[in-house]
Amino acid sequence: MIVQELVSKLRVRYDYAWVVLKGLVKTDFRLRYQGSFLGIAWSVLKPLMMFCVMYVVFGKFLRMSDGTPTYPVVLLLGISSWQFVTESTNVGLRSVVDRGDLLRKIHFPNYIVVVSATMGAFISYVINLGVVLVFALFARVHFTWRVVLLPINIIELYVVTLGLTLVMATMYVYFRDIAHIWEVFQQLVFYGMPIIYPLSYVTDRGGWYATVARLELLNPIAQSIQDIRHNFIAPDTQPTVWNQFNNTAVKMVPLIIMLLLLWLGIYLFRRNSRKFAEVM
Repeated sequence: MIVQELVSKLRVRYDYAWVVLKGLVKTDFRLRYQGSFLGIAWSVLKPLMMFCVMYVVFGKFLRMSDGTPTYPVVLLLGISSWQFVTESTNVGLRSVVDRGDLLRKIHFPNYIVVVSATMGAFISYVINLGVVLVFALFARVHFTWRVVLLPINIIELYVVTLGLTLVMATMYVYFRDIAHIWEVFQQLVFYGMPIIYPLSYVTDRGGWYATVARLELLNPIAQSIQDIRHNFIAPDTQPTVWNQFNNTAVKMVPLIIMLLLLWLGIYLFRRNSRKFAEVM
């Protein structure tokens, strides 16, 4: 009887949390583009417009290309993946403060507001992946069996993004400067990863350039995006941590960082969530 009551209570709490999460995701997604003429189409147009600018500047003028026909699709996929990370973190870090009134009035797990922010960005990301697929078909990309690994890579990217967002959402409750610091820091991270330029552009220079380029892959965000590109579009031209290092321990570094970041985010958020209402 005791076990049945416990299971029943857990099921009720789970169902309640799921209903709240779905409601917040729908509300956030609708409000995100409310009042704009094109509405939800902006979730696709923003990465496409950014892709056009980056491709003209870096691909044509600066000639930062791997010289393959699939490079434009690879670039679009990288920009779309990075767009998901930035949209999740920029909205998610403010989610607790922005939903402060709701958290005071209705009792539900605080982490749901952060998860709902990342899920809203994830929906846009899935739509963008559909657009990338259309471009890939027009570019006559030859898909391989590695496509089946794509969901795992996407989950990895979501996990590292969620962990990072939980950490910053917790810090933002106490320090509003985090939003401005992250706005600058994300530009550094963006240009420090092989998103708008192929990794071969750096490794071909040899010496310490090649070493630094390989170390970029130890960043779990860069590793996830490169794995998505490798398995989805271009397994022959996209280097990943799995084919750049021979040491198994080194290959596991991005995964270890990802799990540690998720643990840190959950730990900090749970430890401070009860104080959020008082601080705000």
